[in-house]
Amino acid sequence: MSNRRSLSWSAALRDVRADRTKVPAGLLSATARIDFTVRATRRPLYVAGRFDRAAIMSAAAKAAHAHQERFGGTWAEAMSVCLTAAWCAAKLARHMAAH
Repeated sequence: MSNRRSLSWSAALRDVRADRTKVPAGLLSATARIDFTVRATRRPLYVAGRFDRAAIMSAAAKAAHAHQERFGGTWAEAMSVCLTAAWCAAKLARHMAAH
């Protein structure tokens, strides 16, 4: 018996691709909706060196309603996608304020 193991490169690469994070449906539209809400309400997500959590939650809830109408799904799924988009927008606002 040999101590060698065979390796299927195609299977290994397929597994590597499957392990990558997948972008949830509607993340880009949720990001656009968050940006629109911030501009329309004139309530920034990052103010005076702190995240405005109430503004983040408010923008995410408004975007979640639109996300649920467009893509269906549960409220939890819609809020998950929209909160992810809202926090990304807030972190980007923090980065832009620092530079």
